[in-house]
Amino acid sequence: MGRALLLALLFAQCVHAQPAPDQVMDAPVLREASDYQFSTLELDSADGARHYRIWLGRPLKVTVANPVAYLLDGNAAMAALDTALLKRLSRSAAPPVLVAVGYATPLRIDRNARTFDYTPKVGEGAQRDPLTNVPSGGADVFLDLLTGQIRAQINQRLGVYPQRQVLWGHSYGGLLVLYTLTTRPGAFDEYAAASPSLWWNNGVIHSDGLAQHLCGQRPTLLLMRGDQEPASPLKAPRPLDDAAAKRLWTTLQNIEGLRTRYQSFPGLGHGPMLRVSLRYTLEQL
Repeated sequence: MGRALLLALLFAQCVHAQPAPDQVMDAPVLREASDYQFSTLELDSADGARHYRIWLGRPLKVTVANPVAYLLDGNAAMAALDTALLKRLSRSAAPPVLVAVGYATPLRIDRNARTFDYTPKVGEGAQRDPLTNVPSGGADVFLDLLTGQIRAQINQRLGVYPQRQVLWGHSYGGLLVLYTLTTRPGAFDEYAAASPSLWWNNGVIHSDGLAQHLCGQRPTLLLMRGDQEPASPLKAPRPLDDAAAKRLWTTLQNIEGLRTRYQSFPGLGHGPMLRVSLRYTLEQL
């Protein structure tokens, strides 16, 4: 393969793997009538560098039996919903409460903010993202905010403390879902990781010590991937390269107390997996 062709393929793959940073958010469900009522709340990070906008979608009746689904990349998640999906969800015995955790921006993706929030700290000192070269490593700070202040405000608005807490994320969001599971498995009851960026920083997701961290809890993991996704945006694309995800899934299957499932989506690449995996996760609830 010629060098020019290889570079072109690499560039195309990086574009394909990353969310479009300049795409404007369009969420029809905020304009159209449905069986869900949406409200928003806004807050800032402790250092004032990131500004969050959170959409709370509640069905007609909420009790402790309704699962609460926290959706990372909330702007993109809201754009992936439609009224037909909400109608189907509302007909279930306990429709999920939707908490789309996004950013105060008109854009579908806030690349800089999500890069910092969704990536773990590795080593000491300042940390830059290997793909975008923007600051990274704020996962634990973000998770403290998500499971503390944000969850408390959501529960206050709902007036109940639902028994099932679910975390869904795609790409870097999927990476954060797995990081949360392996480092603080009791934070949520169910984890849904779509197209997780397992390549990030040469692999930072490990199951070491997870069995001890479970402490009798029995969380579930739904690991999802399109069969046309590359292993990494930093390498030449190789279709059907799901070895890293399959290895992780096999390892996690052997941990007592953790229930896992792997779902492959034929014909799907990285970008389309956001919408498809989100809808699949919500309908499984």
